[in-house]
Amino acid sequence: MLNTLTRLGTAASICCLAASAVHADKLQDVLDRGHLIAGTGSTNAPWHFKDANNDLVGFDVDMLRLIAKGLFDDPDAIEFVNQSGDARVPNLVTDKVDVTCQFMTVTAGRAQQVEFTIPYYREGVGLMLLADGDYADYDALKAAGSDITVSILQNVYAEDLVHAALPEANVDQYDSVDLIYQALNSGRADAAATDQSSLSWFMKQNPDRYVNSGYGWGPQSYSCAVKPGDQRWLNFVNAILHEAMTGVEFDSYAASFDEWFGVALDPPQIGFPVEYK
Repeated sequence: MLNTLTRLGTAASICCLAASAVHADKLQDVLDRGHLIAGTGSTNAPWHFKDANNDLVGFDVDMLRLIAKGLFDDPDAIEFVNQSGDARVPNLVTDKVDVTCQFMTVTAGRAQQVEFTIPYYREGVGLMLLADGDYADYDALKAAGSDITVSILQNVYAEDLVHAALPEANVDQYDSVDLIYQALNSGRADAAATDQSSLSWFMKQNPDRYVNSGYGWGPQSYSCAVKPGDQRWLNFVNAILHEAMTGVEFDSYAASFDEWFGVALDPPQIGFPVEYK
């Protein structure tokens, strides 16, 4: 008898959970509310930061505004929640935000806690050189072997990271990004290793002073994330990001890419969808 009651109770719980999942409709909830609630940061250029007018700007912010535009035909129909990196997952699962776009690297562990959208940026490590320096590109750096020094942000993996690209290089670690650039400027380093996005942003702020070595490594995907369990909402956000990169909102995505990374994107090829080739 007790076993039968236990089974019935378990079945009832499963039914309730299934019913809850069926009725979950974040997309309709957001539409009914009239604005998107979006989680992001405010201190990491070019992703999310305050400009001279104290407005929140950056590539992540632009992606979130595209989602708001898709919902309400108004990129300003959005409430930003300023959150730390360690609040990205908790704020989603407790419904404090509808979606998070905050240079969030896709990992297997995180994918067990949230549902990731398609990637909207592919991050990696790059090498920045002085435009008038002794080395023109990555090939020249590699050929120099142990004669070169690379500055990098202090990290337990810093030496291994640099040596994955330049096995013989000397590695100088610094405790701030500003210091790795100062080392390059002063000649203490021949190249500065940093995130490709940071490198691109810094070069855009300092035109003609620096060049990209032309080599990147250590790829990782940046995706937005939503709370698990609502496929319709995930599908909608995916559709917005996909068409930003390949379709009707490409001009907006490309303008943002150029503004924050200084890179002009080629428009999507017309005809057979390039992502399926």
